[in-house]
Amino acid sequence: MDYEIIVVGGGHAGCEAAYASAYKGHKTLLMTSNVKNIADMPCNPHIGGSAKGIVVREIDALGGIMGKVADKTHCQIKMLNSAKGVAVQSLRAQGDKITYPKEMLNTLNSLDSLTIQEGMVEDLIVEDNKVKGIILEDGTKITSNIVILTTGTYLKADILVGETRTRKGPHGEKPSNHLSDKLRDYGFNIIRLKTGTPQRIAKDSIDYSKLKIEKGDDKYLTFSFDLEPQYKIEEQLPCYLTYTNEKTHKIIMDNLNKSSMYGAIEGKLGIGPRYCPSIEDKVNRFKDKERHQLFIEPESRYYDDMYLQGFSTSMPPEIQEQMVHSLAGLENAKILKYGYAIEYDAIYPTQLKFSLETKILENLFTAGQINGTSGYEEAACQGLMAGINATLKLEGKEPLVLKRSDAYIGVLIDDLITKGIRDPYRLLTSRAEFRLILRSDNADLRLRRIGASVGMIDDERLEKLNIKEQKIDELKEFLKVNKLKITPEVKEQFINNNIEVPTATLSLEQLLKRPEITIEFLSSLIDIPFTDEIKEQVSIQLKYEGYINKALKEAEKMLKLEKKKIPSDINYDDIKNIASEARQKLKEVRPETIAQAIRISGVNPADISILSVYLRKEYPNND
Repeated sequence: MDYEIIVVGGGHAGCEAAYASAYKGHKTLLMTSNVKNIADMPCNPHIGGSAKGIVVREIDALGGIMGKVADKTHCQIKMLNSAKGVAVQSLRAQGDKITYPKEMLNTLNSLDSLTIQEGMVEDLIVEDNKVKGIILEDGTKITSNIVILTTGTYLKADILVGETRTRKGPHGEKPSNHLSDKLRDYGFNIIRLKTGTPQRIAKDSIDYSKLKIEKGDDKYLTFSFDLEPQYKIEEQLPCYLTYTNEKTHKIIMDNLNKSSMYGAIEGKLGIGPRYCPSIEDKVNRFKDKERHQLFIEPESRYYDDMYLQGFSTSMPPEIQEQMVHSLAGLENAKILKYGYAIEYDAIYPTQLKFSLETKILENLFTAGQINGTSGYEEAACQGLMAGINATLKLEGKEPLVLKRSDAYIGVLIDDLITKGIRDPYRLLTSRAEFRLILRSDNADLRLRRIGASVGMIDDERLEKLNIKEQKIDELKEFLKVNKLKITPEVKEQFINNNIEVPTATLSLEQLLKRPEITIEFLSSLIDIPFTDEIKEQVSIQLKYEGYINKALKEAEKMLKLEKKKIPSDINYDDIKNIASEARQKLKEVRPETIAQAIRISGVNPADISILSVYLRKEYPNND
C-alpha cells in the first residue's frame, strides 16, 4: 500500500482526521484540491458558540487540535450564557481567517507521518466491497488500507444567487463532479443539502455610532486545557450589533420570488439548515417578529472585511444592496462580497456505523458535512473520531464509541446514525439529555483518560490531569474541615453583600452549598489556597451535587439498556405484530442495542416490548 490512511478533503474534519492518524505514527496522506484552503472558514469566522464551544473543549480533551489553533489565533473570546446555569455555558471565539488556517497548516506540517498533496478525487478503488484507495481525475491511483472522506460542501457544489446556478465551490473553485455519483453506484443513499453565507462589508463604510458594541470578556479564557492564554484582553477586536426593521422586511417580502430558494430557480432544491436559516426564511416564517438581530464581526486583524452574521441570503445582488442599506449603521455600506447559497451532495448518515465507518463499504470512513452536519465544530469532532477509529482498526482494536452520557460528540454521532437528518444537523444544548454532566468546565475530567487510552494524550498531559484531580479532592477536604467563625467583621461582610448571616458556625462546604454564596465571596473571608480553575470545578460539583447525582443515575439506567445487544444477523421481517413503520426504521438503522432502538423516531414502546420478547425467545444466550 502507498499509505495506511488517506484523508480526502482539508477542511476542519479532514485536518482533525489527518492529525489523529499521523500523530499516532500511521503513514497518512491528506488529499486536498487546494492547499491554500486547508482549514478555511468559507462562512462565519467563529469557533465555538452554544454547545459548539463544549465540543471544541471535548476535541482538545481527546487530543485534537481545533481548540489549540483557535486559542493561538482568535481576535476575541467570551463565555456565552455566563449569567445562566453551568450546563449551557459555552466558549465562543472570533476566529481570524488569515492566521487560523496558517497555524493549522503549520501544525499539520510538523507531523513526520503526514503528506499533503493537491488533487481532485473522483472515485475509489473498491475490491469485494472493500476500499483499497482513491482514483484522481487524471486516472492516478493511490492505494491505502483505509480512506476517510471529508469533502465538505464540494460534492457537486452549486452556488445559487437569484436566478443563477453555477457549478463551483465556496470560493469559486472546481467542485467534485463525479465522486457522489460513484458513491451512489456503490449503494449509498445520496441526499441534497444547502447552506449559505451573508455579505462582507467594508469596515470603513459602517456608521458605528448607530451600533451596539459587543466586546470580548475581561478575563482570560482558553479552549485548550494545555495552553496558557495567547492574547491580551485589551487587544481583542469588538463586534457590533444591529437589527433588521420594517423596511428590511418589506424589501425581502416584495422580492421573495427573486430568491434562489423561493422560486427564482426551478426544480427541487436542497434543504437548508433549520437553525441557521437565511434572512428570507426568518422573515417569511416569523412574520410576527418586528426585527431580527444581526452581528457585524471582523473576519481578521489583517484585512477590513466585516461579516454580517444572520443575514445569509440568495437574493440577486441589486436586492442585497437594498437590504443591507436598510439596516441601521449600514445605510452607506460598501458590499465587498455578496451573499449566496451553496447546494451540495451528502450521504444519508444512517448508513454509518458508530465508528463512522460506512456500512456499505468496508474501510471507508466519512466525517463532516458529507454526513449531513453543519458547522466547523461538528465537522472537526467527526474528523477526530473517524481518524481515531481508522487507526484503531489498523491496530486491530475495538473502535472508540462515545455514549450520549460521555460527550456532546457522542450525542451528535448517535443522533446522526439513529435518527438521520432532514436538514443540516446542528448541535444544540437541548439535544443532550445529560447536559449537566456534559459541561464545558469538565471536558478534560470526562475525556482526557479516554484520549490517553487511544494514544492521543501523552504522559505529560495525563499527569496534568492527575494533579488537577488531586487538587480537586484536596479542596473538597479543605472546605469540609475548615469552618467560618461569625465574627463581627464577617457578619458585616455578609450584611454588605445582602447575604443572610448564618446563625451558627458552619463548614465552608455547608456555606458553599447555599445558592447565594459563591466561592469568591468565601475567598474574601478566608484564604483558600487553590487556583481559580480548581475553585470553579469544586464549586460546581458541590452546588449542583444533587442534580448531578440524579443525572448520573439516569445515565446508568441508559447504560444498562446499551448493554442489551441486538444481534447483527436479526431479521426484522420475522418479528410478528411489530408496526410497519418501526420495522422499516429498524431495518434501515439496524440498531446495535435496545437503547439505540428506543431512540429511533417511529419506533414506539410497544414495538420495543415486542422486540425484547422476540430477542429473549430467539436469542436466549444473547448478552
